[in-house]
Amino acid sequence: MAMWEDFKKFALKGNVIDLAVGVIIGAGFAKITESLVKDIIMPPIGLIVGKIDFSNLFFTLGEKHYATLAEAKAAGAPTLNYGNFLQTILDFAILAFAIFMLVRQMTKLQLRADAAEAATKECPACTKAIPVAAKRCPECTEVLEKGTDVPEKGTDVPEKAATA
Repeated sequence: MAMWEDFKKFALKGNVIDLAVGVIIGAGFAKITESLVKDIIMPPIGLIVGKIDFSNLFFTLGEKHYATLAEAKAAGAPTLNYGNFLQTILDFAILAFAIFMLVRQMTKLQLRADAAEAATKECPACTKAIPVAAKRCPECTEVLEKGTDVPEKGTDVPEKAATA
């Protein structure tokens, strides 16, 4: 029973669920990339290089030659499908570039967030975020740096005015 409880704690951690969501989205993204390469990018490239259908580029390993990959597969002939391989390499390159761009943007956003965090500090009295250079909290008026020329809380009235 203890093993089941440990497994539930592990499986329901945020990281595991995030990973599962990432894998599912990644699989969908891979299908989109595959379709982009196969249906959008490769046809114009095939047209430019002489009306070649990359998915139909293959070598027959037997002695008989077939006009299409479908004919060779129907006959059960062993083939090297280098056109599909080229298409898969292009799929990978596009997917890797897209992930690179995503990670690059996420890194920039994280750097901006870190810079914004570094511009503020927490007031020890009221725990509000205040500018790093502040000597007194604008929220609770707590003096943040002792020994500065900022008067203590409640003593900012000049003494002459207080005695008059």
